[in-house]
Amino acid sequence: ARRLAEQGWAVVAAARRLDRLGELAAGHPGIRPCALDVTDPRSVEALADAAPTCDLLVANAGGAFDLAPLADADVDTWARTYDVNVLGTVRTVQALLPALQASRGQVVLTGSTAGRWVYEGGGGYVAAKHAIAALRDTLRLELVESGVRVSEVAPGMVATPEFSTVRFGGDQAKADAVYAGVDALTAEDVADAIVWVATRPAHVNIDLVQLTPQQQAGVGKVVRH
Repeated sequence: ARRLAEQGWAVVAAARRLDRLGELAAGHPGIRPCALDVTDPRSVEALADAAPTCDLLVANAGGAFDLAPLADADVDTWARTYDVNVLGTVRTVQALLPALQASRGQVVLTGSTAGRWVYEGGGGYVAAKHAIAALRDTLRLELVESGVRVSEVAPGMVATPEFSTVRFGGDQAKADAVYAGVDALTAEDVADAIVWVATRPAHVNIDLVQLTPQQQAGVGKVVRH
């Protein structure tokens, strides 16, 4: 949101936590906060009302909520993962699509290397991110004649304050161990990729950008120092 605002975009920043959105908007006059829960259809409708014109949708909501083997997986947790990552994306795209078609705009989905690689304990999240990859390919085909561009930015290991902490139920030690010895990607690295994708000329569609730390060559190949 900050990077886009710095480049002159009028940004509607939508998320569940209005306190954080307020802090974000306070320092950047080009950012307008809007409450959004992508699992609530009425909340998504309110976002569409707040953004009657739209040139770019960055569908960034998501998360992983467990690391359980398939044999022990909690189906309700899987359902939550699917609702946030996949159905939330579908709801948001559907709500903003008329405005995007009117502007011949662009959709950028935040995927993951988990949309291409599998790993033990990652079944629920991996399935959801594989679904995002399928949504991107499908949406690209369905919207090509409308002039709307569709892209996916798929990061590997990104060290952020909350992703792994949430996944491990608040266990900070386990969360820190994921990135120990790895110079992981940062949120700013991913933002750079999203902004680059969003600022290509209108005749250029970047289908997929996959970015990883130099030390990560695959799920089973992470070099730690």
